[in-house]
Amino acid sequence: MGGSSYDVLRKQARSLENEIDLKLVAFSKIGAGSGSGGSGALGGGVDTSPLLGEHVFDSLSEEIEQMLEKLSSLNESMSDLPASGAAAMHTLQRHREILQGYRQEFNKICANHTMRIEREELLRGSGLATSSGSPSISGLSRREMYLKESGHLSSASHLVNDQINIAIETRDHLHAQRQAFKRLQTRFNDISNRFPLISSLIQRINIKKRRDSLILGAVIGFCVILLLLYAFN
Repeated sequence: MGGSSYDVLRKQARSLENEIDLKLVAFSKIGAGSGSGGSGALGGGVDTSPLLGEHVFDSLSEEIEQMLEKLSSLNESMSDLPASGAAAMHTLQRHREILQGYRQEFNKICANHTMRIEREELLRGSGLATSSGSPSISGLSRREMYLKESGHLSSASHLVNDQINIAIETRDHLHAQRQAFKRLQTRFNDISNRFPLISSLIQRINIKKRRDSLILGAVIGFCVILLLLYAFN
C-alpha cells in the first residue's frame, strides 16, 4: 500500500514539475517584455499594454507560487512515507533539488521584473514620458528612453576614457622626469668619481662653512651674554 501511495505522489510531482516548467517559461517572457509590445492592439492611440502586462504577470506569479507550494507539499508527503530503498531516497532528493531550482528561477524572474519596472519609472520621472500626459509609455517613447540612456552611458564612457588617457600621459611624463633625474645623478656621480680633487674640495668647503657657522654662533652668543650682564648691572 505504501509503495502504491509513493508512486501516485511521484507521478503527481512529475506532472506538476512539467506544468511549473512551462509556466516559468511563459512567466519569464512576460516578465522580460510585459508592457513593451501590443501597443497597436487597441488602436485607440493609448498604450494600455503595460497595465495589461502587469496584470498578467501578477496573476501568473500567484499561480506559480501556489503550484510551488503544492509541489513542496507533495515532496513532504513523499518524505513522510517509509523509505523503500536508496533509489527512492535519490528520487526524493532529486525532486527537492528541482523544487529549489524552480524557486530560484521564480525569484530571479521576479527580481529582474522589479528592476526593469523601477528603471522605467526612473526614466519616466526624468522627463522622458510622453508629452500627452498619458500614464503609460508608447513604444516610440520607450525607444527614445533607451536611446537617450544609451547616449548618457556612451558620454560617460568617453569621459572615463579621457580621464584614463590623461592619467596615462601624466604617468609617462613622471616616468620621463624620473629617468632624466636618474641620468643627472649618474652624471654627477661620474664626475665625482673622475675628479676626486673636486669632491675633496667640495667637502673642505662644506666643513669650513660649518666651522664658520659655529664660530659666528659662539660670537653672537657671547655678545648676547655680555649685553644681558650689562643690562642687569
